[in-house]
Amino acid sequence: MKKSIFLATIALSALALGTAWAQDVRYNYDKDIDFSKFKTYKWVEIKGATVFNNIVDKNIKDAVDAQLATKGLTKNDGKTADLLIGYQGAVGQEKEFSSYNSSWGYGPGWGRYGYGGGGGGWTTGSTSTIYIGQIALDMYDPANKELVWRGVVSKTLDPKAKPDKQEKNINKAIKKLLKDFPPKPKS
Repeated sequence: MKKSIFLATIALSALALGTAWAQDVRYNYDKDIDFSKFKTYKWVEIKGATVFNNIVDKNIKDAVDAQLATKGLTKNDGKTADLLIGYQGAVGQEKEFSSYNSSWGYGPGWGRYGYGGGGGGWTTGSTSTIYIGQIALDMYDPANKELVWRGVVSKTLDPKAKPDKQEKNINKAIKKLLKDFPPKPKS
């Protein structure tokens, strides 16, 4: 019995950790826009946006460029483009508290000293800092000077990750963010 409870606890913990590390994607768009008219795009800076270091900035832009190319859009570094694209990024921190009971004890029920008996052992705890990265990608129609699409992806970050792993995570996040782009036209 104790072994099955222990295994169930481990399975639930693994499931909780798996969802905690998943990427969260949200997006919204102007439903009156025909996105099929957009063929080219140009990168722009968003005033007041947090700028990552130039390596991360390049990784994000390369990931977006690669995804938009698969969707049939072409990057245009000239003066005009059908879409203007910019991003904002942020890294936040959260505290996580974990506690562990060191003993099985008797728990509720009939124990050594009657109903409700027992227990023993001690509980220990630890805290850790979790870093959460977020990228907001904005697309503007330069003809109307209006936001037409905005997507946000967030993910738990490993500050000790090697550069290859960081780049892989950015690519995966952007791919997931742009999975349903462009939106399907209204029927």
